[in-house]
Amino acid sequence: MSHTMDKSSALGQGVLVFIYLAVLTALEFLVAVSFAAVSILVVVALVKAGLVAYYYMHIYRLNEEHEGGRDSYEYKTGTNRLGLWLFLLSDSFVFGGLLVTRINLLGLTRPGLNQMLGLGVTSVLLLSSFFMNRGETSMANGDRKGFLVNTILTFFLGLGFLIGVVAVEWPMAAHEGLTASSGAMGAVFYMMTGMHAFHVFTGLILLLLVWNKGRKGLYTAEQHWGVEAAAVYWHFVDLVWIFFYPALYLIGKLV
Repeated sequence: MSHTMDKSSALGQGVLVFIYLAVLTALEFLVAVSFAAVSILVVVALVKAGLVAYYYMHIYRLNEEHEGGRDSYEYKTGTNRLGLWLFLLSDSFVFGGLLVTRINLLGLTRPGLNQMLGLGVTSVLLLSSFFMNRGETSMANGDRKGFLVNTILTFFLGLGFLIGVVAVEWPMAAHEGLTASSGAMGAVFYMMTGMHAFHVFTGLILLLLVWNKGRKGLYTAEQHWGVEAAAVYWHFVDLVWIFFYPALYLIGKLV
C-alpha cells in the first residue's frame, strides 16, 4: 500500500487493517478454547503487532526525507519522531521483561480469568486504535471535526478498557483468591495488568490534551505533531496488549 494517499483511501486502509485485527483476534480466541497451540497464538500475535506498528503507528515514517533546514517544522517533526520511537523502544524492554517473567514463573499455566471479559476489553482496545487512526488521519487532512469526534471516542473506549481491567477484572480475580500476595501467579498478573493500565491512564491524559488543543484550533493539516505523537503512543499501548492478552488469558493450562 502506498504511504501517500488521499483521505478516503487512508480511512479505507484503516478499516481494512481493523478487519484483519478483528479476524485475527477471533482466530486466536477460537484456537485457545479449542486446542492448545502456543505456536499459532504466538504467530497471530506477531502478525497483529506488525499490522499495528506499520499501518497504525507508521513506523516507515522514520525513513522519510525532510525538506527544509533545521528550523523547519518538517525537520523538527522528524527529530521528534525518532525521539518518540527511541522512548517506546526503551519502554518495550519493561514490558518485554514482564513477559519473560511470566514465561519463567508460570510456564504453560495461566490464571483462571474470565475469558469473555478478556476478549471484551481486548476488542474495546482494538476498536479504540481504529478510531485513533481515523482521528489522526482526519487531522492530517484538515478535518478538525473528524479529529475531535474520533479522538473523544478513542478516549471513552480507552476509559472503558481501563475500567474493565481495574474495576471489574481485578475485583473478580481477587474474589477467586488471585491477589498480589497469593503467589507468583497473582504477582505476575497484577504487575502486568497494572503496568499496562498505568500506560493506558497516561495515554488518556495525552488524548485529552491533544483533543483540547484541537478544539482550540491549534493544529493544522501541515502541523499536527502532537496528534501524531499521541496516536503513536496510544497504538503502542494497544500493541503491548496484543502480547499480554494471550499471555494472561489464552496460553497455558488453568491451575
